[in-house]
Amino acid sequence: MTKAEKNATIEALKEKFSSTEFFYLTDSSTLTVEEINKFRGLCYEKGIEMRVIKNTLARKALESLPEEKGYEGLYESLKGPTAVLFTEVANSPAKVLKEFRKKSEKPVLKAAYIDTAVYVGDDQIDALTKLKSKADLLGEVITLLQSPAKNVISALQSGGNTISGLLKALEERGETAE
Repeated sequence: MTKAEKNATIEALKEKFSSTEFFYLTDSSTLTVEEINKFRGLCYEKGIEMRVIKNTLARKALESLPEEKGYEGLYESLKGPTAVLFTEVANSPAKVLKEFRKKSEKPVLKAAYIDTAVYVGDDQIDALTKLKSKADLLGEVITLLQSPAKNVISALQSGGNTISGLLKALEERGETAE
């Protein structure tokens, strides 16, 4: 790879890292070609982009990005063979990894970057699968916001029935008293 090609790759990686809020670093080095193709297929189905990259190029791309993004925690994980899983849904790669690993020991999670938080180690997969997506969180917030309004409306409706029932009973009592 020439210096120009390396620089172009670094620029492309910088763009990809800066435009993606969630990505995972994995090691799939001992998988067969058939297993890798199956894993890539699973990733593709879930909207996950898988790229095998050189650690030095990835590190240079990450180092050139703003420090406040918090990429420093990933540098130790950039050793050995590395495949990066880019995604729009934070927990999607963790679920794919967990599903795939029912039949295979790899790929192993080296680290995950979730919107400035870094999760290091394969033992983090369970925690990552439990992360909620933005759509899930918005749905929960909307449900919580609607709940008080629904309670007030149902209380008013049931109260209205009670009041009308009470008025009817008083009216009937008044007619029988005459």
